[in-house]
Amino acid sequence: MAAFPVGVYKRRDTITALPLYYSGHLLKKYTGEKDFKKCYGELRGSTIFLYTDQMHDTYSEKLDLQMLKSMAMDAPYQKNRSTIYTLTLSNEEVQLKVDNPNTGEEWRGFIMTVATREIPSKLQLLPGQILRLEEVLSEEQKRQAPCSPLPTNTYPIRPSSSSPGNTYDNTLSGIPPCFFPVSRQKAEKMLKENTEYGNIILRPSTDNTNYAITLRQDNPSGPVMKNYKVLSIDTGFVIELNSPVTVPSLAAVLDHFLMETEFRLEPFLVPQTYDTCIELPPEKSTLPSKTVPRARVAPMIHTQSPAGDTPPSYPIPLIPSKATEAGKEYQDADDISDPKPKDLHQELRIAVQRRKEQLYTGSPFLRPTQK
Repeated sequence: MAAFPVGVYKRRDTITALPLYYSGHLLKKYTGEKDFKKCYGELRGSTIFLYTDQMHDTYSEKLDLQMLKSMAMDAPYQKNRSTIYTLTLSNEEVQLKVDNPNTGEEWRGFIMTVATREIPSKLQLLPGQILRLEEVLSEEQKRQAPCSPLPTNTYPIRPSSSSPGNTYDNTLSGIPPCFFPVSRQKAEKMLKENTEYGNIILRPSTDNTNYAITLRQDNPSGPVMKNYKVLSIDTGFVIELNSPVTVPSLAAVLDHFLMETEFRLEPFLVPQTYDTCIELPPEKSTLPSKTVPRARVAPMIHTQSPAGDTPPSYPIPLIPSKATEAGKEYQDADDISDPKPKDLHQELRIAVQRRKEQLYTGSPFLRPTQK
């Protein structure tokens, strides 16, 4: 890689917020152009940033290698001949020319490695250069690994009524209330269907590692949707414009768009409904205690036998206290005032005698005849 002043390197590093893998002088032309133009290229992450010369710190163009469909060499590799590569992207086709064929082979190795996340099998490179490609591949795989989603609007930034320039104040999180974790298509749909809520939405970028601004401009010819990428760096955020703008916070990103549009745009804020009256909740009702029905089974009676042991006796059946239609009223055997029998035989005789009396009482035909 070519050497250049440290100050330029630091400014480029801040603006792009991407790791530098390779750099050098290039010749570039698009399809339809006749002549190649000189430029200085840097491969940072999966993007080639093109500068007017080596001393400029702001790039003039960039090529997103994630959109690379194919890379073809116009002629076979030859040591004494310039190398020309045709890069076919999803939206354009560009040719890169390198005067030194060895440098061109390095460019091909780095471009294909970051674009496909795989080191090409056939490269005319030295072992040290292959080792560098392995390091770049490992770093790029870590950088492109899925990360956790961006935080939601936990600490909203409230509008300030003091001055239009300080529309949003910084808070602990720095996430403005117009942030929504939605895709580009969803953000554009929200702005199209809810024009009364505002026309600027802050959202995650497509790669889910940075941010983006989606806005709707109401032109005389009709509404126009625009999207801007916001890179996250250690010292703040970079708005990717023709002249990149570095700001310290996401609130400052929003302020920049508001000031540049002379406050003709408004952040997208969904109104929330709130209650205005505190009502007294009803008292908790106490459930009545359940009454356990009394058992209608007489307790088991144990009678002392003459031999000294106490054999269990069967409970005496309940005796109806009075005749009713349902026949469900009984009196307990414990309520009988007669003295307890001394043994089982006497107990049975008493029970049989009582039953006979009841039967005789209820039916005149069963009464004993007088002798």
